[in-house]
Amino acid sequence: MDNVRIFDTTLRDGEQAPGASMDVEGKLAVAAQLERLGVDVIEAGFPASSPADLEMVCQISRLVKDCRVAALARARPDDIDAAAAAVKEARAPRIHVFIATSTIHIEHKLRSTPEKVLEATEAAVRQARNACDDVQWSAEDCTRTDYDFMCRAFETAIRCGARTVTIADTVGYTTPDELKRRIHHLYEHVDGMDRVTLAIHCHDDLGLAVANSLAAIEAGAREVQCTINGIGERAGNACLEEVVMAIACRADLLPYRLNVNTRELLATSQLVSRITGFPVPPNKAVVGANAFAHESGIHQHGVLQSPVTYEIIRPEAVGAVSGGMVIGRHSGRHGLQSRLVELGLRLSESEVAEVLRRVKAGLRESRGATNDEIHQIAESVISERQGA
Repeated sequence: MDNVRIFDTTLRDGEQAPGASMDVEGKLAVAAQLERLGVDVIEAGFPASSPADLEMVCQISRLVKDCRVAALARARPDDIDAAAAAVKEARAPRIHVFIATSTIHIEHKLRSTPEKVLEATEAAVRQARNACDDVQWSAEDCTRTDYDFMCRAFETAIRCGARTVTIADTVGYTTPDELKRRIHHLYEHVDGMDRVTLAIHCHDDLGLAVANSLAAIEAGAREVQCTINGIGERAGNACLEEVVMAIACRADLLPYRLNVNTRELLATSQLVSRITGFPVPPNKAVVGANAFAHESGIHQHGVLQSPVTYEIIRPEAVGAVSGGMVIGRHSGRHGLQSRLVELGLRLSESEVAEVLRRVKAGLRESRGATNDEIHQIAESVISERQGA
């Protein structure tokens, strides 16, 4: 069974989400939690972007002991020098070099030529390898890159010493089938692909980041770059907790090993949400407040019979407790009966039916009834029946 590495870029790409900047204390807390979570690589920052970022990567490099620590660098000598300095004290350092490969980026952003991009790739990877044994090279906007030039760029990076090479879906443009075709083309036409690890970096502009990441794994990628809660530029990145739990739940289709301790997922999500100030939507997969809650009477009845009827993930598997039965407009007597027992109340079937009628009639908002409200209604029904 192959191992799939989880490369977390919450502290780098995730922090680039407008409004998501973290202070020093917050970044160190997230780094420590990512280590507890068991990710394979922590991308700590972009040292050349500012002296503060360089110092932050240095501090994380000294703090983290069980994960690789990566520093991002453009294919520029000064960037690579800054990245090398930032991770030099890490127990397992990595320099992550990137350059754009699409015609759109080469012409409009870099104002360069394909040949100059290949020259810059060669020089950057060689320089990084002289400073660090573990070098990752990424093709920015790879999914809008001509196939032939993509192959030339990947072959150059591999020949010059990159150990991991990355397809970056920088603008969230590709689709699962298209991405698989691109990966198969690389393996068929690039010498040395069998000697390196292929990584995937997907953005969520079309809501396909997780699906594309999983498709890439099926096609041969063995490292996924992702962020906690999916935060990142624009619509964000592939969401770590969703990628991880998709693999954990669907071992029949995705038979891969992960080093992640899934029981730390909820704690990590909540920490990142608290530090960045980005709330987690209640309907968010895996870590949302409603992820394990049930209001529908049909669902409540099924879960009471056996949780597997409507829960493909056990709450404790991600460090959560059951969201329980939400007693609302769609609830039935089975869910209410379960809640009444939890509250220490045992009512007859007719009394339960009357409590349910009054609960639904009294709901003025979309929220469910609170325990206090249910308790008061139940006691009122019991008193009326006893006085009758």
